[in-house]
Amino acid sequence: MTEQRETMDRAGEHHYWQGAFIGDEEAGRRLVSLPTAVEEALAGPLETETVLAACDALAAALRDPAHPVRNRLAPHLPEGEDPALLDELGTYLSRTELTRKLRRELGGTAPGRLNRPDARETVYEAWAPVGLVAHIAPGNAATVAPLSIVEGLLAGNVNILKTSSGDTLLTQHLLAELVALDTTGALAARVIVLRFSSSRKEWLELMCAPADAVAVWGGESAVEGVAAHVPPGCRLVEWGHRISFAYLTRDAWHEPATLEALAADVCQYEQQACSSPQVVYLDTEDEQDVFAFAGRFAGVLAVRPAAVPAPDGPDIAEQAELTTTELVARLEEHLGLTRVFAAPDGSWRVMADTRSALTASPLHRSVWIKPLPRKKLIATLRPMRRYLQTAGIAASPTDTAELSRAAFAAGVTRVTPVGAMLSGYSGEPHDGVYALQRYSRRVAVQADDRFATTACLDDLARPVLLPPPSGPLTGKEEVQELNRQVARADAELYFRSGGSTGDPALSLFSYDDYDTQMHAAARGLLAAGYDPMGDRTANLFYCGGMYGSFISFFSILERLGGVQLPLSAGPDHRATAEALIAHQADTLFGMPSYLWQLLHEEADALREYGGIRKVFYGGEHFTEAQQRTLRETFGIEVIRSITYGSTDLGPLGYQCTESSGGVHHLHADLHTMEILDLAADRPVAPGETGRLVFSTHARRGQHLGRYVIGDLGRAVDGRCPCGSHAPRFELRGRTGDVMRVATYFLNHRRFAAIAQERAGYSGELQTVLDRRDARERLTVRVESSGAADPELLREAFLADYPELCSAVTERLLDLTVEAVDGASLDRSPTSGKLRSVVDLRG
Repeated sequence: MTEQRETMDRAGEHHYWQGAFIGDEEAGRRLVSLPTAVEEALAGPLETETVLAACDALAAALRDPAHPVRNRLAPHLPEGEDPALLDELGTYLSRTELTRKLRRELGGTAPGRLNRPDARETVYEAWAPVGLVAHIAPGNAATVAPLSIVEGLLAGNVNILKTSSGDTLLTQHLLAELVALDTTGALAARVIVLRFSSSRKEWLELMCAPADAVAVWGGESAVEGVAAHVPPGCRLVEWGHRISFAYLTRDAWHEPATLEALAADVCQYEQQACSSPQVVYLDTEDEQDVFAFAGRFAGVLAVRPAAVPAPDGPDIAEQAELTTTELVARLEEHLGLTRVFAAPDGSWRVMADTRSALTASPLHRSVWIKPLPRKKLIATLRPMRRYLQTAGIAASPTDTAELSRAAFAAGVTRVTPVGAMLSGYSGEPHDGVYALQRYSRRVAVQADDRFATTACLDDLARPVLLPPPSGPLTGKEEVQELNRQVARADAELYFRSGGSTGDPALSLFSYDDYDTQMHAAARGLLAAGYDPMGDRTANLFYCGGMYGSFISFFSILERLGGVQLPLSAGPDHRATAEALIAHQADTLFGMPSYLWQLLHEEADALREYGGIRKVFYGGEHFTEAQQRTLRETFGIEVIRSITYGSTDLGPLGYQCTESSGGVHHLHADLHTMEILDLAADRPVAPGETGRLVFSTHARRGQHLGRYVIGDLGRAVDGRCPCGSHAPRFELRGRTGDVMRVATYFLNHRRFAAIAQERAGYSGELQTVLDRRDARERLTVRVESSGAADPELLREAFLADYPELCSAVTERLLDLTVEAVDGASLDRSPTSGKLRSVVDLRG
């Protein structure tokens, strides 16, 4: 390790600047032009997903003992530092931890996108980076520097960091590995790390002069030294030293378990953390309580094992403070003010003091015990409010609630149980604020009615750039296996698919992931022309059996603030129609097959009502002939896809007001899409039809990469007339719609198109395959109410479908067309979807 460090020292490349290691001379030159470098970096986009993906990849490498990245970083650990530090970093940098932090501090996993916080208003808000954040890291905490940079990146900033001249190059190399794992190349321009002494004032000034925020870690003198270089209007973010204390009520301090928990807080990190207790307050005015408790607690500390591994120990100044503090306390014993209990070897000391004023401890297992009745808590502690951080409270639930409020009034920012003062949770505020908000600005755009169907303003400005997909293709079976491996903490919501193309499949979601997807689908509905202020919506999707459509669209309408009649799809069409009329519904959500049946069975009542203006459908498609019927017969003005998605992946695409047929925009902030050849795992030529393959990025609980969803589609070139940069694609059916029959490949959608174009058929159509004697049989089932002659349809199929005609002519296939009651068509019992192809051949 020492040899490698000496090699680096000889090279003199102590600084990491936008993707390259450089020496002092080059760093000095670049510092002069720092403002220009910042402007150029901010001109390019940085998606939050880019940061999350790179951090998660680095986290996995740090937690793997055999990974080359971990092995490259190990030599740069500070002397005597346990390699477990890399595991700690790996935990913090994981997608799970960082997405939780983003949600808690900035409200979502894509806080930088200009979305509508209230869908009923054309107002867009986002968290924008402040610009350049200068980080001044402490010299005694190896993890603080890189994690501070990561916080700056999550907020979208350019970051320049100063590490101590005595630090190793761990931070530089850790961030270099992070940048190397970014497949987009966007992170490099936003990371600069310099190592120099604080005495080098000219460099510190050049760092801070163009900064929009300066984050400084350290005590008052460190903050004052940096503050002198902070320009007017620049945000100074102080992460200074803080004092924490424990507060015990009478019942609690008599419990042995309380003393053990308190000792654990004192001994962990040898009181070097800001949240370590330096003073223990007792809810009493009796000095004898204080002396008695101090003696009992000293006995608990006495049997605590020494620190392992042994710390470097206090330096000369710290040792002098320990000695002086203890000697003064012993002298005051003669005045009856104090009583000291200490280890013979000086490894710990408990100092009872009858005076309540907050007194800083010299640390290294040195604890003050003081009286402080709760009625005096605020008055006693408030003068020190600038320095207070954690109060560890041991009390009953009622007392804990009361004392927490008093502690907050005194200036405390954090309350924990005794025994958990040094523990925390992901996204926890630090010193009373959220770091990501300190590194961000809340920005807003107020628009006019021209933006009514624009859900995200950024889509009009540029495309979303997510890390490209990688890894092997996955199918339904692999995803089902992944679901069985999902951690229980991430499996909070269970859905089953409709089973229209096979057995129902289980899909698992965390509530965070579900919320992200429902917000995305809500934005898609706005783009399709849904009006939360004016539309009165009947939710007519199927409900029950763990099927997700009804629940999902209930959630979507809730997020949009739209008026909703949660009727669901029921068999009593008369009752449903009466509810629509009674409550003046003008917008229907549902499956095409169900809506078609409802509208036709209750045609007289609904035509007389004449109030249905919009239909948003999902799960299936309305043909052009069906849409024409809905417009001409029922006066429906808007007929659009409500979303394109799957139970596994959630919403994948949405229609805008300029979309028709199967054309959708990709939810590009959630997914990337590939279109692969039908027979080989390679991209199709531009405009050709292929298999749709999706990779989901915004999922906490599971990684769904390169999922072959079973649908066919083609890319639609060019920017959409709606103005959005989101990619477009056209659905071209499912792989299950392509049937291998009598040595030929036949497509169900081709039958539907011929029936519509040649015979004007607008009803539902189902293809059934079975065997009859030695030959296969293909039966096309149509609705008897569709006014189509089965024999004329058969002739049209044979005339317009050459492959079908050849199979029948060669006596390889029997073709039959049957007119049946629409209710007898085979449907999924869960979702009500029509099974387009029913294969009974076995």
